Amino acid sequence: MGIIAWILIGLLAGLIAKAIMPGKDPGGLIVTTLLGIVGGLLGGFLGKVIFGVDSIDGFFELSTWIAAVIGSVIVLAVYRAVTGRSRVHA
Repeated sequence: MGIIAWILIGLLAGLIAKAIMPGKDPGGLIVTTLLGIVGGLLGGFLGKVIFGVDSIDGFFELSTWIAAVIGSVIVLAVYRAVTGRSRVHA
């Protein structure tokens, strides 16, 4: 897949992950897209390691989207845990 496809999948997977895990997040559209891209890569890697399938086949493949969303939820949870601890509330 091309870089534009990865960015589009990342954006949409990041938005879906934020919808699944509601709450206030620091960062806007760029952070959401980056988290989604990282999540898509993580989801594809985990799909290959755990299930032995190539879960990032193509833009219109359901497995690509499922892997991207699951990976994005994981990355978003880690991001929230890391950024939540680093803030100092006075």
